[in-house]
This record gives sequence, C-alpha cells and structure tokens, in this order.
Amino acid sequence: MESAAAFAGSLPGLLLMTLGQTLVVVCLCFDMVRALSVPRSHRRYVASTIFRTLAVPSILIMGVSVLEDVIRLSWTDLVMGVFVMVAIIFRWHHDKDEDNWWKGKGKKLARWARKQFAAPPVLAPSAA
Repeated sequence: MESAAAFAGSLPGLLLMTLGQTLVVVCLCFDMVRALSVPRSHRRYVASTIFRTLAVPSILIMGVSVLEDVIRLSWTDLVMGVFVMVAIIFRWHHDKDEDNWWKGKGKKLARWARKQFAAPPVLAPSAA
C-alpha cells in the first residue's frame, strides 16, 4: 500500500490522476448536456453517446481515486469520490431509454466477433 501511495504522490501518478479526473468531469458535463437537451435531438444523441462511452472508464477511475483516498486516510475526499462514483453508476444504469450509438450494438458486435474468431472454412479437396 505504501508503494501505491508513493506512486500516487509522484509526478507520473499525479499526471495520471489529473487525466483521469478530467475524463470524469467531461463525462459528467456530457451527462448534464444530455439531461438539459431536447428529447430526440441530435445534441442529445451525441451527448448520450459520449456519456455512455465515458461512463465505464469514469467509474473505474473514481474507484482508483477512492482507493487512493482510503490509503491516504482522506475521509472527506473519500466521501466525495464515492458520491461521484455512485452518481455516475446511477445515471448510467437508470437512463436506458436514450437514443445513442451504442443502442443495439451488442448483438452486432457479438456477431462481428463470432465471425472474426470463427475457424476458417474447411474446403474439400477437389476430385480430379
């Protein structure tokens, strides 16, 4: 744990945490744009797509940030980090009725993956 705390306090660790927190802020800003936009508009479609794309990395980044706060025993930062993480999870989980690029892509991506990773077709030798 001490090595993790030492890395978090080093210049590369601080840069990574700053980039991660910037990604979280961008995710939350696009969630706000999505919430304030007119339903079925292009602006809402783009904001919803970006939010859905950045939600999972933002949750992971906030988890790492919360873990760092536990190591440093910074309880106010810990509470705020957990609050932000829970807010992102709640918004990501409960707003399913949005039109976004990801809607319906699960089946298409699974079909593409099966096609890519399937064994090549075996050709019968020609009878001569």
